[in-house]
Amino acid sequence: MSFTGNEDHGITLTQASQWTKNYRTANPGAIRGHFFGKTAIQNILNQEGCVGIRIYYALDDSGVKQLIICGATSDEADIVNGLLAERSKPCPPYCGTKNPLNG
Repeated sequence: MSFTGNEDHGITLTQASQWTKNYRTANPGAIRGHFFGKTAIQNILNQEGCVGIRIYYALDDSGVKQLIICGATSDEADIVNGLLAERSKPCPPYCGTKNPLNG
């Protein structure tokens, strides 16, 4: 299989809401989400050969869960010698207004 950049990742709000609620119920008080700015994501996507992004789970030096974003090519390879992103804005405290996903 190879990536095209046009894979279907659609999910209904009902399903997404239930899944995020499941997570919040199983992990009370935990980080619910992460915000990454458009520029960081666009810069990763603009790399030569990039057709999408891969997001890795990580633990920082303090043991706090983080996300690492890298580009991915059509042959499913990570672009590890290019731009990477972290330093997200976690929810909480950066949750925005209450909605079905953050709850």
